[in-house]
Amino acid sequence: MSDPGPKPSVPYQHLYTDENGISRFRGCALENYALKGVGDADPQWNDKMERGEATVVFTVQPVGWVGDWHENPAPQWIVVLSGRWWIEAMDGTRIEQGPGDFSFGGDQNCVEKDGRKGHKSGTIGDEPCRLMTVQLHRDPVGPCELK
Repeated sequence: MSDPGPKPSVPYQHLYTDENGISRFRGCALENYALKGVGDADPQWNDKMERGEATVVFTVQPVGWVGDWHENPAPQWIVVLSGRWWIEAMDGTRIEQGPGDFSFGGDQNCVEKDGRKGHKSGTIGDEPCRLMTVQLHRDPVGPCELK
């Protein structure tokens, strides 16, 4: 086996609801990696999340699609497979993501303020955006508190 390199730190954006019920983003990182093999495979870096029930949903958002203000249906990992999209939090912060980018949608229990509740999102460019979501059947957590 070659040198596995240093322990990884993989960044992601966490959309959460603050103490005032407003959705915001915080930059977080997956950092609980352990070097371990699977079967006879060489060791690889793994950051294993807490075990629990989950539902995997694949979505295809058409060109020009806009999802007006809404909360994520459940705390969920969102992984961009192809295409591009944007997400805007209630505080006005907007991020854009493309293939390989991922975020955590945990903006449940927002309060409505100025016609906004949760987040808006939409596609960018001239191709659909394909996403994979992993909806966790658990209560929302604060930013960067996933284990």
